[in-house]
Formats: sequence, C-alpha cells, structure tokens
Amino acid sequence: MSVDLELTPKQKRPPGDPCCEPVVYPDTDRAEAERMARVAKALGDPIRLQLVDVLRKHAGKVCVCELVPLFELSQPTVSHHLKVLRDAGIVGSERRGLWAYYYVVPDALGELSAWLS
Repeated sequence: MSVDLELTPKQKRPPGDPCCEPVVYPDTDRAEAERMARVAKALGDPIRLQLVDVLRKHAGKVCVCELVPLFELSQPTVSHHLKVLRDAGIVGSERRGLWAYYYVVPDALGELSAWLS
C-alpha cells in the first residue's frame, strides 16, 4: 500500500516580518547588559569572590600585602585577580608608595543585587 503525499512549497515571509512576537522584552539595554556581564564574569571566579568578601567586611582600604597571606597564591596572582575586579568596577584602589590598597566600590554590588532581584 502506498501513500501519496502532496508537499506544498513553503511560503516565504516578507523580509523583516517576524515569525512571532516576543513574550517579554528585556528591561536592560545592551550597554547595561554588557556592564552587568563584566561584573558577573569577574565574580565568576572563587578567588575573586573571596577577595570581594574580605574587602566588603573590612571597614577601610586593604593593602594587597595583607591579602596575600589569606590565599595560597603569589602576590602577582592576587594582584591580577584584583585588577580584574577593578576593571569590572567592583573594587577601587589607591596607591601608597609601593603598595596598592583596595576597597569595594559602594554602589557596585548594590547595583548588581538590584538588577538580579
């Protein structure tokens, strides 16, 4: 027994005609989404999360030389992680002689928290 199937050619939609409308639209624009992605990526490393945790619990600015003994990492490696956090706008730094002192930027984590909620 054979079945005859009749195939009809697909009709093409006019250019620019969407197949369906999105259910929801993003609340964030592209620039804000890129900024939040940089923050999320910077916080995606366990060492950097621990560094932010130490810095946010400290009342003032913390010297990188005080952070090195807390981790089983060299000073250049700790400084690299801090640079990633600084480039993402999560921490700030201040030079005092040979050493850099780090602190959490007050609004950085609040902005991420507000965006996630």
